Amino acid sequence: MGALSRRNVLAGGAVAAATALGATACADASSKSTSGDSRTGGRSGSQHPGAGSGSVSASPTTSGGRLIGDGSTSDTGPQPNQPVAAKLQPGEQPPQFVVFSWDGAGEDRKQLFSHFRQVAQETKATMTFFLSGIYTLPESKKHLYLPPGHKPGASDIGYLADDHIKATLQQVGAAWLEGHEIGTHFNGHFCSPGSGVGTWTPAQWRSEIDQAVSFVTNWRTNTGFTDLPALPFDYRKELIGSRTPCLMGRDNLLPTARALGWKYDASSPGGNQVWPGRRGGLWEFPLQSIPFPGHSFQVLSMDYNMLANQSNANINGDPAQRPLWQQQSYGAYMAGFERAYSTNRAPYFIGNHFESWNGGIYMKSVERALRDIAAKPGVRLVSFRQLVQWLEAQDPAVLAKLRTLGVGKKPADWREYTGGAASVPAGTASTPA
Repeated sequence: MGALSRRNVLAGGAVAAATALGATACADASSKSTSGDSRTGGRSGSQHPGAGSGSVSASPTTSGGRLIGDGSTSDTGPQPNQPVAAKLQPGEQPPQFVVFSWDGAGEDRKQLFSHFRQVAQETKATMTFFLSGIYTLPESKKHLYLPPGHKPGASDIGYLADDHIKATLQQVGAAWLEGHEIGTHFNGHFCSPGSGVGTWTPAQWRSEIDQAVSFVTNWRTNTGFTDLPALPFDYRKELIGSRTPCLMGRDNLLPTARALGWKYDASSPGGNQVWPGRRGGLWEFPLQSIPFPGHSFQVLSMDYNMLANQSNANINGDPAQRPLWQQQSYGAYMAGFERAYSTNRAPYFIGNHFESWNGGIYMKSVERALRDIAAKPGVRLVSFRQLVQWLEAQDPAVLAKLRTLGVGKKPADWREYTGGAASVPAGTASTPA
């Protein structure tokens, strides 16, 4: 089933202000719509590094790495626990890549960052965590943030309490050592049509990025913390992609991102479940339109968009409806997965927030979906960075051929798409699932 026409939903200001984690809520434009093997990336069947007895380490070490700047970050060498990207063999069915990503990515009293690190260990998954830069900046120093088009220190999401900044830094460092990607969700999360990120120029995006990087690379100076190790990576080198607040402003972001050498953008709303290509020189990894059980339209593959449709963006909707909403959101995640898995094997992208909206039902449904997806053969739960590495290891002609497979289209013979086509009988074609 392909994506049909859709109606965008722009919500979020009030919702964002109300969330406990400083409101990482994306008014992610678009909501309601009518619409392998281990060589090829991802984890093999071995235990996820760091899993051990199942406990999650809270304090990463730098292993003697070279400190950078004020000692907030360090160079500890190549990131551990990374898969080796290998070219598809002729006639080989592609792995089913699935990327779980998290906007804002902070650790507060709900401890969802640490929880999903644990889930990742148990499912042999790697993920992308889009860190909001001001989650490493104390509110007492908020005057250091100069958001484009706004007063110093302004932000449409809240600053974290100091103990939550410390917990966030611990989680970020430990996550990187486990193989997860640390991207950026920028800083103040401005979604206003008149002054939000959708109005920013390339130069203003550059200012926002430079400030986000500065907050992460100078947390020791800004916080005064002396009891934490340096983050075990050089953020300027590690940062290769982002998701914009509310999925807005990417047209003017792309030139800046390209100039910085970034590899991908994950800000597009309402993409179809097809193999990705490049836009503006970057790989485009959109949130995707997926079937929405109980509805005649599709929904974006993100918790906020389900919230917008189920409870009209009310984060405390009718408790009596929550069991139904939880089942619907789980069903949507799985329907999107099954559609790709059983047909064109297009990479599947799920974006969520560490939130407790509607009693935490979206956290429960996405975790259930993650565990069920991880159990399927041929699945690779990877970060966006790892997916980029795999894509760039492929024959461009093979990727171009894969991009001709529409939503829900299943090849009659994979040799027609991944090579070895000389042996494919004449007249073979892709067929609907």
